[in-house]
Amino acid sequence: MLKIWGRTNSINVQKVMWTVGELGLDHEQTNVGGTFGGNDAPEYLAMNPNGRVPVIDDDGFVLWESNAIVRYLCAKHSEGALWATDPADRALADRWMDWQAASLIADMTTVFFGLIRTPEPQRDWIAIGDAATRVSGQMGILDSHLGQNRWVAGDSMTMGDIPIGALVYRWLHLPMERPDLAHVTAYFERLRERPAFSTHVMIPLS
Repeated sequence: MLKIWGRTNSINVQKVMWTVGELGLDHEQTNVGGTFGGNDAPEYLAMNPNGRVPVIDDDGFVLWESNAIVRYLCAKHSEGALWATDPADRALADRWMDWQAASLIADMTTVFFGLIRTPEPQRDWIAIGDAATRVSGQMGILDSHLGQNRWVAGDSMTMGDIPIGALVYRWLHLPMERPDLAHVTAYFERLRERPAFSTHVMIPLS
């Protein structure tokens, strides 16, 4: 059975859990990290020396890094659907997954931690504001793309939508001002129709 370690309020764990839900995989999930602790235990560090979540063990195959896990599970269980068989089509999904990791997540993390996990008196409002401005600009890029594409890699949902969709939910639900991006909002409405997204991503921010 697929085993997953990581707390469910982690966006990186949510990506994996959403994937597992889309694929309908039998699994066992254990809360690790954050208030649960355990990610500094020797047995955990033996699986992931970074001490971060998530980690999976798929019948003895251990893997960390959430986007790598999403790719692996989709390749194994959803060839021709979430995992495109055509290299060019697959590259379109990869592009947005890499964009999320390279261009979006750092500033989103600054905003999220600042507004959700930092007590108000300790917040660095300048850093939060600057990061929020940059995120809104990046979301504008996504909005323009979604004005011409139903999903990030074309007409059908792929693995590329999983990292992007999880961040879109957070961006739309953070207690902050944001531009009105109609295509991003419509994309979120499509996402929320998927039961696995509603179950594993649409949870209170904490």
